[in-house]
Amino acid sequence: MAVLLLFSCLLLHGCGGGKEPQAAHFALEGETMGTTYHIKVVLRPHQEVADNIQAMIDERLAEINALMSTYQPDSELSRFNASRDAAPFQLTHETAEVFRIALEVSAQSGGAFDVTIGPLVNAYGFGPEAKRSLEDAEREALMQSVGYHALTLDDEDRIAKGHLKTYCDLSAVAKGYACDAVARLLEDEAIFQYMVEIGGEVKVRGRNERGKPWRLGIEKPTEGTFGELQEVVIMRRDRQPEALATSGDYRNFYMEDGKRVSHTIDARTGLPIGHLLASASVLHESCARADAYATAMMVLGPEEGMALAEKQGLAVYFVLHDGQSFTTRESSAWTAHRERESRADEEE
Repeated sequence: MAVLLLFSCLLLHGCGGGKEPQAAHFALEGETMGTTYHIKVVLRPHQEVADNIQAMIDERLAEINALMSTYQPDSELSRFNASRDAAPFQLTHETAEVFRIALEVSAQSGGAFDVTIGPLVNAYGFGPEAKRSLEDAEREALMQSVGYHALTLDDEDRIAKGHLKTYCDLSAVAKGYACDAVARLLEDEAIFQYMVEIGGEVKVRGRNERGKPWRLGIEKPTEGTFGELQEVVIMRRDRQPEALATSGDYRNFYMEDGKRVSHTIDARTGLPIGHLLASASVLHESCARADAYATAMMVLGPEEGMALAEKQGLAVYFVLHDGQSFTTRESSAWTAHRERESRADEEE
């Protein structure tokens, strides 16, 4: 669902300027999880890397997809969804970890974020079914199997359904989790300066080949156009990993009877969102959590979302519809991040 984040401007056109000496670097790209990935790696002097580094990355991503895909009928998640047994289902530790993140964010957001929302998303026409509105009775019937409270996950990585028809979709966490996993793989290979982007979710560490901090662009949420930046984010330069995820609804919607129907569905009501929030961006050390929080913010909207951001100390940036233009809001943690990195940029 996080679809608005542009690639690092370094990857697009080498932001940073000047004639600083460039470190050895290389780029990788490929396909995974129904989307694409782009990776930028910066090496230390004389550092060598495994010849099969891309094959290692592709294999790692294939492993995660085989666990958490809703499109592969034999994936672990698909087998859990197909189960009509109330007995606990044994998960691998990785899938259990993604569920734990999802359930944590669900609890913090009061159920705005909910991985069981899939049947409603499909019923509104954002899956294989045709686009349509729902009668109240039909929506209420679908809501019987929706709700994160129906899931129970124990310390042994076993998960159980409170409703046998409950269907889970981890896509709002899994791409971010995959970014984290690829970052760990790179670090295991002694690579500590990188940018990993999967389907718009990004994790970075260190600096680019010019010795500058990574800069990431948040796209202006204008329908029908691509590439115009709303904000450029200077990422941390202190060699600690940091992730940025963005979620929005302005590209995935349809009009029905003069009303906009968003693909973002509020699990608390079973209705598409109707507020003015166009996109939500979240900075976090965990890309999986940034991914989940960005989706939660899109459901909560500008007021509830900002309240959650301040309560949890999250760095959050909102773009809101304002007639023919946009306005922005940011949490205190986002402001602190921006001011700190801007000062450091000026001092360099």
